[in-house]
Amino acid sequence: MTLKSLTLAALLALSPCAAQAEVRDASVAMQVAPKVDLNRYMGKWYEIARFPNRFEAGCTKVTATYALLADGDLSVANACTKGGATEVAQGKAWVVGPSKLKVTFVPWLGDIAAGDYWILDVKSNYSMAVVGAPKGGFGWILARKPTLSKADKDRALKVFAANGYDTTQLEWVQQ
Repeated sequence: MTLKSLTLAALLALSPCAAQAEVRDASVAMQVAPKVDLNRYMGKWYEIARFPNRFEAGCTKVTATYALLADGDLSVANACTKGGATEVAQGKAWVVGPSKLKVTFVPWLGDIAAGDYWILDVKSNYSMAVVGAPKGGFGWILARKPTLSKADKDRALKVFAANGYDTTQLEWVQQ
């Protein structure tokens, strides 16, 4: 294996888009939100819960901030606190279909290192969203505030369950 191939393999293995343990039954057809207004989706979201993944292991106080770029793509800034220090990962996303995005934190690799980011549900006031990936390695409950009501948590759990997710594997994030 050449040094270039080895470097690429290492980057993909460390990428947030690398394969994760499956937390969803991929034979269940995934249903996305019927319509998402990206302008309203932009801004800061707090991560309320997530399915385990290695790139967020040990993260608390997790946020994701989205902004529209001039070319129609989105900038993504994911922040988490580990051991008292805040880390920020800068990425890029683009629309691939209604309520469906691709996201990468290794933009120079393009689609090769991009993962699916499907918006499964968003409240009409854009205060809460449920996001998943059809292959089943990822899923998040996001909110505009660091806490979420029981009714909204229940709603998010129902959305995940209807999309084949094993909700017992969710990790609730300390904000």
